[in-house]
Amino acid sequence: MADDEKHSGQEVLTPLQIDLARRILEFIRDNGWKPGTRISVPDLARRFGVSRSPVTVALQILSRQGVVGPVPAPGRGLQVTADAENVDIEAVAPDSPLEETYRLMIRDRARGTLPQDVSEAELIARYGIARGLVRKLLLRFSTEGLAHRQPGHGWRFSDSLDDEMALSDSYEFRMAVECAALRGRNFALDDRQLEGLRHMHTRILSAGIVPDAEEWLRVNNAFHEGLAVFSRNRFFIEAVRQQNNLRRMQESAIYSELSFERIAQSCREHLQILDALAVGEREWAEALLRQHLRRAAEF
Repeated sequence: MADDEKHSGQEVLTPLQIDLARRILEFIRDNGWKPGTRISVPDLARRFGVSRSPVTVALQILSRQGVVGPVPAPGRGLQVTADAENVDIEAVAPDSPLEETYRLMIRDRARGTLPQDVSEAELIARYGIARGLVRKLLLRFSTEGLAHRQPGHGWRFSDSLDDEMALSDSYEFRMAVECAALRGRNFALDDRQLEGLRHMHTRILSAGIVPDAEEWLRVNNAFHEGLAVFSRNRFFIEAVRQQNNLRRMQESAIYSELSFERIAQSCREHLQILDALAVGEREWAEALLRQHLRRAAEF
C-alpha cells in the first residue's frame, strides 16, 4: 500500500478523503447534530473549502460506518443516523499520514525546531514521507497563508506570533477586526450555527477535563470565525481565518500550559458573547468580545 493511499475493499481512499471524513464527523459531533439531522453536501463543501466530489466520498465512508444514511422515503438526501458522541472517531476515520505530519510540522514551527526557510528535500528527509505528500502539505500551508514558495528555491513559512511584539500586534489587529465585524451592516445570525457554537462550548464545560489540543483549537477557532461569518463580509472572514491559522502555530506550543479553569473561563466568556448576540445586544456583545481579547492578550 502506498504511503498516501489507503485501501477499503477494492476502493483506494486518498488522504484528503479520509481527513475530510474525520473533519465532517468532528463537525457533526462538535455541533451536536442528532440522528435525523439533514446533511447538505453543498453546505459542507463550502464549510471545508472543497468541491462536492470529495465531500460525497467522505460521506460514503461515514455511511459505511453507520454514521450517516439516506433520508427515509419519500424524502431524499442524507441525514445523521448515529449519535456522534458514541462514535469512536479514530476507528471510523483515523488520522492519515498527511494530517499527522501537518500537525507535527505545526508543532515544530511553534517550538522553533523547524526552520523558517525549507526545501522539499529537507522536509522529505526530516519527516520520512514521500515527495507527493510534502507538496500537498506545502500547498495546504500556502492556502492557509502560513507559507509561500520562494522566487528562487524552496519555501518560506510566514512570520509567526513568536515574540511579544508580534503577539501584541495580533491582538490589537483582532480587536479592531473582530469587533468591527459585529457592527457590520449585513450582520445576521444563523440560528443553526449559533446553536452549534453553543454546543461545542457546553460540551467542554460538561466534560470537566482539559480537552485534547486539536479539539480546543478547533472550537476556539470556530467561535472567532463564526462571529466573522455572521458579518457576511468576506474580508472580515478572511482576516479572522488568517489570524486563526497564525494562532494555531503559537497556541500549539503553549497548550500544555493551559489549565481546565483557563479553558473553562474562555468557554464561559464565549457563551456570554453568544447570549448577547442571541437577544440582539450587539453593542454589549462587542464590549464583552473586546474584554475577552484583552484578557487573552494579558494571559
